[in-house]
Amino acid sequence: MERMFSPWRMEYIRGGGSGGTRCIFCVGEEDRRDPEHLVLGIYPNTLAICNRYPYNNGHVLIAPRRHVADLYLLSGEEQRELMSLVALGTKALAEEYSPEGFNVGMNLGKVAGAGITGHLHIHLIPRWGGDTSFMTSALTTRVLPESLPQTHGRLSARFGALTP
Repeated sequence: MERMFSPWRMEYIRGGGSGGTRCIFCVGEEDRRDPEHLVLGIYPNTLAICNRYPYNNGHVLIAPRRHVADLYLLSGEEQRELMSLVALGTKALAEEYSPEGFNVGMNLGKVAGAGITGHLHIHLIPRWGGDTSFMTSALTTRVLPESLPQTHGRLSARFGALTP
């Protein structure tokens, strides 16, 4: 039997996936300059970051800057900018990765599958035919051909140029 090692997943398995006590979406300009934070863009009311535990390469998280858990708590302006960034983000991902489709969604609340329950966010996941191999169904393991720093590097300029 062959083995695939992904030691970076252990942090997530042990519960460190949320980055400790600090909310991963509560970031500022200093975090944008640190590639370790995977920030792609910070806008007046929203932000975009790479998912540290991606389903596929190019998996981006879009969130309001304000720490809020429910959609109905967002102002009209926050809602508009959030959806605008989702649309622009899928366009940027399409231009960079040429996917055949996207999964776009959010999990609100722990029972709905939210890993970070206190700060709502939207997942943008590029998809290609055949991107779920036997690894996912048999071993719950993903095979990603690109590292997170490579993904961050590819997407930083695209998201940095967006104006939602």
